[in-house]
Amino acid sequence: MNPTDHSVAWEHPPTRRAWSKQLAANAVALLGWIALWVALLAVLVVYLSPGYTILFVPFLIYSFYRAFIQFFVFPAIFRMKHVLEEYPWLLLRDTAHGLADRADVVGRQYGWFEFPNPARPEEQLPMVFPRHWGVGWWHRRMAPRATPELKAQIGVVWLAGDPRFIGVIAAPTPDGSAPRRFRFLSQQTGADGGHHSAADWGATAEDIERGRRAGVRPANS
Repeated sequence: MNPTDHSVAWEHPPTRRAWSKQLAANAVALLGWIALWVALLAVLVVYLSPGYTILFVPFLIYSFYRAFIQFFVFPAIFRMKHVLEEYPWLLLRDTAHGLADRADVVGRQYGWFEFPNPARPEEQLPMVFPRHWGVGWWHRRMAPRATPELKAQIGVVWLAGDPRFIGVIAAPTPDGSAPRRFRFLSQQTGADGGHHSAADWGATAEDIERGRRAGVRPANS
């Protein structure tokens, strides 16, 4: 089953299954960190004397922090679903990427990939991970010192989106039949997050409207 045969990525059954698994994994992680925090607090209060408090505080703080972070993951997961429902998959090989901040990108960036402009394929546009949550797996494979085996896991990447606006990147499973490790990418080149550059990059009114349906926020929002 070729994922590029579908008009949008969401029509690809393995994509829907992979997205559902990622949603479920994050839900389990949230419940797990909450349960750990409650269990640690219960052990401290019920079974131990106050003298042990200083030993438990770091673990209580860390488990609370991880549970807190998980709450912010869910909006991103559902935002990715909107992108998958609007754009088809593109399978791209040996895509340029890096971890160092780019001077032409505005705002926070936690690694970048370059993709061809749909209007001018010879022009490469950078898209960045706008958040640090959950990108450790990607960073280990993007690092200059990564082993060839790790680098090979992102030798081919799947992209659903428009590099002028918004996108979802995924790595293929070992057999190449399904995506995994979905992560949100954004276009942040230039002022106002790069949105003003859409027309300069050859985006039509239809392209811009499609981006809005996928979740692109207007520059003045």
